[in-house]
Amino acid sequence: MAKEKTNPNYKVVAENRRARFDYAIEEDLECGIVLQGSEVKSMRQGSANIAEAYAHVDNGELWLVNSYIAPYEQAKTFGHEERRKRKLLVSRKELARLWNATQRKGMTLVPLVLYFNHRGIAKIKIGIGKGKKAHDKRATEAKRDWNRQKQRLLRHGG
Repeated sequence: MAKEKTNPNYKVVAENRRARFDYAIEEDLECGIVLQGSEVKSMRQGSANIAEAYAHVDNGELWLVNSYIAPYEQAKTFGHEERRKRKLLVSRKELARLWNATQRKGMTLVPLVLYFNHRGIAKIKIGIGKGKKAHDKRATEAKRDWNRQKQRLLRHGG
């Protein structure tokens, strides 16, 4: 059996780990993201954060708001604004579906993962979900604890 090669281009830059805890994610969608050169360089170094970010549809375009990409030190004069609105690239059909989900069904667009794909292109995975109530979060936590305990019991033979 040959060892599977790992792709050097694929790299997760930022992950929103609380998203699945705070929201009931029903489906996710991969989007392109419009970046400036210094933002790409900074992301390659791994300095980005999408924990407080969200996406919304505005004037027929999808935007990522409040995401943080650290300034790139070598780009002194041609740098970028750290928390600017960044345009997300999706098809018109997907955009209409996202708009429908947010406006009519009361869903939220939550960024889950910011990464470079296998071709080295920056992508972001957006989750479409509803906010969880406190009791839903407790149930999720109890289920996760039970699964952890179950695995521990199975590992130690019972």
